[in-house]
Amino acid sequence: MSAAPLVGYSSSGSEDETETETRVRPGTGGRRRGQSSVPDQRLPVPDSVLNMFPGPEEGPEDDSMKHGGRVRTFPHERGNWATHVYVPYEAREEFQDLLDVLLPHAQIYVPRLVRMEAFHLSLSQSVVLHHHWILPFVQALKDRVVSFQRFFFTANRVKIYTNQEKTRTFVGLEISSGHTQLLDLVSEVDKVMEEFNLTTFYQDPSFHISLAWCVGDARFQLEGQCLQELQEIIDEFEDSEMLLRVHAEQIRCKSGNKFFSLPLK
Repeated sequence: MSAAPLVGYSSSGSEDETETETRVRPGTGGRRRGQSSVPDQRLPVPDSVLNMFPGPEEGPEDDSMKHGGRVRTFPHERGNWATHVYVPYEAREEFQDLLDVLLPHAQIYVPRLVRMEAFHLSLSQSVVLHHHWILPFVQALKDRVVSFQRFFFTANRVKIYTNQEKTRTFVGLEISSGHTQLLDLVSEVDKVMEEFNLTTFYQDPSFHISLAWCVGDARFQLEGQCLQELQEIIDEFEDSEMLLRVHAEQIRCKSGNKFFSLPLK
């Protein structure tokens, strides 16, 4: 089965666009012989139109306040697309009910925690792909995982994580089963990364599904008593054993604003 986009996407700002304007010197009022009677003068272009096309040296504004205070791990460059490979987790209503109990309790310790908008288990770090590499990269992934069988994994152990720069903290659910299958998947994803000279995954990964995040390093507040209480909520939640057992049916690749689904066998 071929990899196909999950959602439509508009033309990306990562692709270079050049708008050239020919400037004409206004006439002096007289006209030469054989010249049209229409004045050789162009109306001024409104600023709103000129500002639609940033110059080649400009990139999109990277205002961290527009995305919760998060800071880019790497700077934006035209033609470069942030790319990530993962197993999606489609949250059911019962899972949201669990978060409705879990998150407010964690916010007692760190009020700035924010619920994740979507849930997944990472199989790669976030890497940068040139635009023309996206489809070959996805095809290489497809070739690597096409023979993988679907499997179950369980994510039921609360754990606190930070990114490498310690600029963000996450409350996550670490897996307790399915580790071998996930390592096998990562091994194949890593081979594709090496083929494209990209960074491979962590040597000893802690596979997990992130539930909430905040800016800064909040491990001191969340580990210890808070972590113990959050685990008790998980353990005592009705039907949590089945709720946190995830069926891995596909992997996905997100590159910029493009999504590709690669079903497992």
